[in-house]
Amino acid sequence: MTVRHLLAGSSLLAFCLIAPVRAQDKKDDKPNPSVKLINRDNDRHKQFLKIVAKGEADVIFLGDSITQGWEGAGKKVWTENFTPLKAVNLGIGGDQTGHVLWRITEGKELEPIKPKAAVIMIGTNNMGAHSAEQIAGGVKAIVEEIQKQKPEMKILVLGIFPRSAEATGKYRDKIKTANGIISKLDDGKAVFYKDIGEKFLEPDGSLDKKIMPDYLHLSPAGYEIWATAIKGDVEKLLKK
Repeated sequence: MTVRHLLAGSSLLAFCLIAPVRAQDKKDDKPNPSVKLINRDNDRHKQFLKIVAKGEADVIFLGDSITQGWEGAGKKVWTENFTPLKAVNLGIGGDQTGHVLWRITEGKELEPIKPKAAVIMIGTNNMGAHSAEQIAGGVKAIVEEIQKQKPEMKILVLGIFPRSAEATGKYRDKIKTANGIISKLDDGKAVFYKDIGEKFLEPDGSLDKKIMPDYLHLSPAGYEIWATAIKGDVEKLLKK
């Protein structure tokens, strides 16, 4: 065998070893749709800008319609538990992780305030189009952006709440997988993770309409469960 043949064989072997890695790298480099900024310059966002302009917020709640619901079905519970903590509700119905990212970056919802703590519960509206890994990546991006802007703020990240009537319902497994990844954001110092999903469920894993009338959004009783589950955590974060 000539030197030329040996070199050719070595080149072929190197290509075979490197090619699969490059293919994997290409797959990993694919943009995550859950971190793409989605414009949310609507009336509610504009209302938020007026609220935060006052600079009065020790705690912020970031999320979608479930968080916005503190002003609806959860209004009484909010007034009793979180108004005394100078909490501000920054939830917008229909929001995905990308909407929240836009709101806290280009939307500048955090710019005028210096909250001591944030409560984040987002991701259920990503379930239809994005993978569990992508959704978790979106939540991670939100946490990282908050830490970049407000490094002194403590963050309570909640696991995505369960949905669907039955334990075997659509998205239950995806929510579990996403939450498992999101839980790794907990560093025990500035970011804390808590999954309160089981508190909404019946012993067989099903959801009762008394807690989630449409198997997604909370009733007043559901908001009572939520408040009871995290109020102590929020108070601790305010003291850190």
